[in-house]
Order: sequence, then structure tokens, then C-alpha cells
Amino acid sequence: MINEFVSIIIPVYNDVQALKNAVPEVVKYLQSHVPNYELIIAEDASTDGSYEYAKECSLSNERIIHLHREKRMGRGSALNQAAYFSKGNIFCYFDVDLATDINYLEALLKAIVNGSDIATGSRLLDQSKITRSFNREIKSQGYNFFVRFILGSHIHDHQCGFKSFRRDTLLSIIETIEDKHWFWDTEILIRAQRKNLKISEIPVQWKEGSGTTVRTSDIFKMGYAILKLWWQLHFSPN
Repeated sequence: MINEFVSIIIPVYNDVQALKNAVPEVVKYLQSHVPNYELIIAEDASTDGSYEYAKECSLSNERIIHLHREKRMGRGSALNQAAYFSKGNIFCYFDVDLATDINYLEALLKAIVNGSDIATGSRLLDQSKITRSFNREIKSQGYNFFVRFILGSHIHDHQCGFKSFRRDTLLSIIETIEDKHWFWDTEILIRAQRKNLKISEIPVQWKEGSGTTVRTSDIFKMGYAILKLWWQLHFSPN
């Protein structure tokens, strides 16, 4: 049981069915394990019904907050907005498809309660239980190797969308984060390490969703983001 006030954030963009599946399951879990919570749906200018469903949830449950943007600005940007808006001592977010088993949430939050500044789920620890294609596994391993090699990180898995933060610590970092979309997850861990913050990696159970893909264009974008961050850290450090 987690007794601290926790802000749970679900970022979503045009994924209404996943949102409809996630909200009841997450609320049920929180009622049993995290009695002091707020659930923020950070909805980024969706046009597929996610906006309407998120609004409906917020009207029917006072603990659910709907943050809507009229213009899509990116997942990382949505998390930044949610961080400033949130009221909890602990800030936690996870992907709307619940690829990471929700039952690992308590361990993620307990790491913060026990003194970590950041806790991040990891699909690449020996104790992790992962179901995904060979192609996706190779791309993930390769990406994380290059992050460690080029950016000097000690984290195994940077992009797992299952993270928690001591909120005041998060607010001290996000002003330095430049990426507004998917690389946000990696960048915040790199910048946190440079501040010598305490980061815990939590082994999780993770299952690849049927609709998730990693395109070649995504790989080039992430590779460019890695090199761009390296340049920033060495020649224009924040």
C-alpha cells in the first residue's frame, strides 16, 4: 500500500480503445493499492473519440482529470504539462496500452517512497519477463547500447514507458528537456544521471501490443536525437 499522494498520468493520442480498456483497470488497481491518487489523462489533440471519452471520465469521477490540447504538441510536451498541473508528491506515468503489467506499479512507486529520485521500468534486466518479436528486441537492444556508449548512461532500458519521479525532482529537470515527443524518456534519464540523482531500475513484465511498430524512420530519428543530445551536453550544457 502506498500512502503518499500520487499523480498518475496516462498520455494518449488517438488511441480511444486502449484508453477505454486502461481507465477502468487502472482505477480498480489504484483503489486497492494507492488510496491517495489523482489520475490525469494527458490527451494531445485527439480526433478519434479519445477526447470525448476522457472528458466523460473526468465528469463521472472527481479523481480523474482531463488535460486536453487543441493542437498536438507531442507526448513529452504532454508529460511536461501534466507535471506542472499535478498535485501529487509522486509523479508517475505509463503508456495507455498497458504494455507493462499494472501489478508492477507498486514496486515502481515504492522505489520513490524508499528514497529514489526516479524509478523506471526495465525490460532488459535478467528478472524482466518480456514478450515481443525478435526484430523489436534487436532494435531495442541496439538503441540502448548506443545510448549507453555515446551518452555514457548506466541505465539498461531508457524507453520503457513506465516511470515514476519525486515530483519536486522532476520539476527541477524538465526545464532542461528539449525533446517534446518520444525521446523525452531517454533525455530525462540522461540529464538526471548528470545531476547524480538516484535512479532505480525495476524489472517488469512487458508484452508488445499488436498495433505497435518501430519503423526504420523512427530509428533514424532516435539516432539523430542521441547525437543531438551528445552535442548539447558537450558544447552547450544546461
